[in-house]
Amino acid sequence: MKRRDLGVIVACAVAASLAVTGAQVPLRPIATIALPNVSGRIDHLAFDAPRQRLFVAALGNNSVEVIDTAKGTHLRSLSGFHEPQGIAVVPDLDAVAIANGGSGTLQLIDAESLQTRWTATVGDDADNVRYDAAANRLYVAAEGGLFGVDPRSGRLVQRIPVNGHPESFQLESQGARVFANLPGASLVVAADRRTATVVSRWTTGACGSNYPMALDESTARLFIGCRRPARLALFDTKSGKEVGSSAIAGDTDDLFYDETRHQIYVIGGEGFVDVFARSGDTLQRSAHIATRGGARTGLWVQSQNRLYVAVPARDGKPAEVRVFEAG
Repeated sequence: MKRRDLGVIVACAVAASLAVTGAQVPLRPIATIALPNVSGRIDHLAFDAPRQRLFVAALGNNSVEVIDTAKGTHLRSLSGFHEPQGIAVVPDLDAVAIANGGSGTLQLIDAESLQTRWTATVGDDADNVRYDAAANRLYVAAEGGLFGVDPRSGRLVQRIPVNGHPESFQLESQGARVFANLPGASLVVAADRRTATVVSRWTTGACGSNYPMALDESTARLFIGCRRPARLALFDTKSGKEVGSSAIAGDTDDLFYDETRHQIYVIGGEGFVDVFARSGDTLQRSAHIATRGGARTGLWVQSQNRLYVAVPARDGKPAEVRVFEAG
């Protein structure tokens, strides 16, 4: 990378962080990576650790963008997708799973060759994807529930029925439950993955349009991001009761928990990333970082101490991924 180009990148990143509040900066901008010729909405991201690659679901572009995070460069634009939304890396098979919302399918590609291995039909508006490594199973949120898929064959092996369309969901690693947001009903459902049945339903109360979710299994806490009104709510996963909340930037679609620093990163399409310091069930906003309107998805990579924020093309400005490093 040329010194002049690096200077431009750093200058843009610093400009994006001028809205940080407080003496300490919990997230430091370190790079901006262009996504050439990408238009429309950008959805979720996934990280391939062995290759240090970031996969970006460019929903409105019907493509998946591949970024080399070690070099900070755009590698390839992959075609052949239909409104890609959720992405999950399957390290056991050296593969990446992509949910196509437009076709209701799950597509597995080889992580090295980037060629498709199989495509399976799951359900309408296939969205978020998670990989259960212990069970060797992919889970996809789609209309009517959570669908379990065998990653080796692409065969549909399980369905957890849920009325409506689940959005973000999280899997317990030390237990058998899965928690899923139902924004249309202002509910969180908890289901048993062994029996494929819903065991609890919790109302989110005044925290409506609950889309993103993160889980701290060690303290039995679920973090829910809501859009109406814009709130971050904490729920006890044992009782289903809300135990804390705070105002956040509007139009959130992704949030993450940094278990090392006990911080929560909320990405809001209003044009900000909010950082919350967590002490038990008490939340204190430590930063309000300006990004750009429409930037509401991203990915926290714990192993890199980095937050990636996807910024769609808008108002004559190109699409990009902004990179922040936690201090």
